Amino acid sequence: MPIPAIGAVGAVDTTGALSAASGATATGGASFGDALTGAVDNLQQLQSTSNELAIQAVTGNLDDIHNATLASSRAQVTLELVAGVRNKAVDAFNEIMRMQA
Repeated sequence: MPIPAIGAVGAVDTTGALSAASGATATGGASFGDALTGAVDNLQQLQSTSNELAIQAVTGNLDDIHNATLASSRAQVTLELVAGVRNKAVDAFNEIMRMQA
């Protein structure tokens, strides 16, 4: 079972995200939202693959433990990345809320 690449997470750092951060256009904001949605979807897919391979390892149906280890590591790193982006977004929101009008 091949393990998919972490493609959608890299999309968070696109020019659309940078233009949304600078407040350029609504289109940039929409692409940033799409990138985050894609990252979460990719995270769910990686976790699902990791779980399937872990079940195969426990039941003895897994031929190569290397694939299970890689899938688990990719899911963990992706989860940490998505959580970090979420934490930065919450920090930015809180900072905006503290600004005086």
